[in-house]
Amino acid sequence: MMDLERHSPSAGHWSQNQYEALFATTNRQQRSERFILLAEDDGQAQPERVSHTASGILAFLIAHRIDAEWELENIVVAETARRQGVATRLLGDLIAHARAEQGRAVFLEVRESNERARALYRRAGFTETGLRKSYYSNPPEDAILCRLTLY
Repeated sequence: MMDLERHSPSAGHWSQNQYEALFATTNRQQRSERFILLAEDDGQAQPERVSHTASGILAFLIAHRIDAEWELENIVVAETARRQGVATRLLGDLIAHARAEQGRAVFLEVRESNERARALYRRAGFTETGLRKSYYSNPPEDAILCRLTLY
């Protein structure tokens, strides 16, 4: 996951410790959970359109739930798997899971310059609700706040 994320400049860049913590066994509170989706190379796609990373991971999504609110923390798609609906499927799966868990809303921040991601979120029904100045670093950039109300 880290290798894939490092090759995506617009992704949220996490430390190795943050990724390891996703998979650590903890005594979870019932009101909070992490949700991780992976899209893997199943060998059925055309070779010239598939990223053959060592792990076979084409994309991933990480979300966090606290009570009935969900935050999309990171979504990354390998460059060679982009524009094939992978992010749309992952986002749709997150929204379906949040609804099934009686979630009220999904929210996220996105780089102001990331027009493709912003268009994806608009197509999924998110509305842009605000701006967070200088939220990102490397390079510094404002974040657009987005929200999807589920119920």
